[in-house]
Amino acid sequence: MLARIAHELFWLGRNIVRAEHTARMLDGVFQADLQGRPDDPNGVMLSWGSILAIMGGVPEGGEPIRPRRDDVLAALTLDPENPASVIACTARAREGARTVRDVLSAEMWEAINTTNLTLLEGDLSARLRTGPYSVYQYVKERSALFWGLTSRTMLRDDASAFLRAGGRLESADMVLRMLRVALPPGRVDGDGIDDAAAVRDGQALALLQAVGGFQAFRRAVQAPPDALPVGRFLLYEQNYPDSVAASVHYALDVLQKADTNPRTSEPILRLSRLGADLEFRARTDDGLAGDLSNVCASVQRELALVDGDIALRYFAGAGTTAGAVHA
Repeated sequence: MLARIAHELFWLGRNIVRAEHTARMLDGVFQADLQGRPDDPNGVMLSWGSILAIMGGVPEGGEPIRPRRDDVLAALTLDPENPASVIACTARAREGARTVRDVLSAEMWEAINTTNLTLLEGDLSARLRTGPYSVYQYVKERSALFWGLTSRTMLRDDASAFLRAGGRLESADMVLRMLRVALPPGRVDGDGIDDAAAVRDGQALALLQAVGGFQAFRRAVQAPPDALPVGRFLLYEQNYPDSVAASVHYALDVLQKADTNPRTSEPILRLSRLGADLEFRARTDDGLAGDLSNVCASVQRELALVDGDIALRYFAGAGTTAGAVHA
């Protein structure tokens, strides 16, 4: 496969998943904001300023801001100049799909093209003001349609491998970002000593609902949705497809199948080490006894290195930051 085609497919997967997760996050915070809650510095910090910061809206070391809800919704949904916005991600996905139409099925192309056209037609800003839920629900459903069509209509070859690898790595990165902003940055443990870092049930539920994992959590975990169970579930639960560990494992699997010599592949070796580290942490009782924010930041740094390794090995050094969002 040509490096250019592999690169486009990789970022096509990333942009579709980024649009979906951004829509999920905005919808989750919007719902939590509507419910209303008292200020609690020890709880889940699902504020509009935090969401804007985690998506790269505030430079590191910048002054804290308290943006209005409508401003954040517009910036992360409607702004074509913001690489993290839903509109920008969908437009890049559509352009990438147009470039590689010969390796996609016709139905996959139609799904992406229709989604992009629908979001651009009419007054989306008015729809966002009157009913943000319907806009974000549409994005989530169209993303699910695309990946369903991928599973049913696309040949499972190298092209499919790079498309899926990009999607899974983006999913892992977005879940890590959401964990870092939503869970307290201090010590998170289950011994009851550090009560200041406990997450209130309603706020933890908002986080699970934002990533679409509430029902899965209820089935998999026999514990209330406080900080430790939620953090462990979203980081380590292999049976939940959007957990960080599951995404890393899936990306590793598809890249191993696409690489002619996986034993010498730096991205595969790095993903293998990261997967083993996550598995080890999951088996220890104090897997999140340290600062959860530091754990997530460390995994994110590894994923960024994986991204660069993938570009060097498979894309002939092609740019790795097409539409990248920096923490």
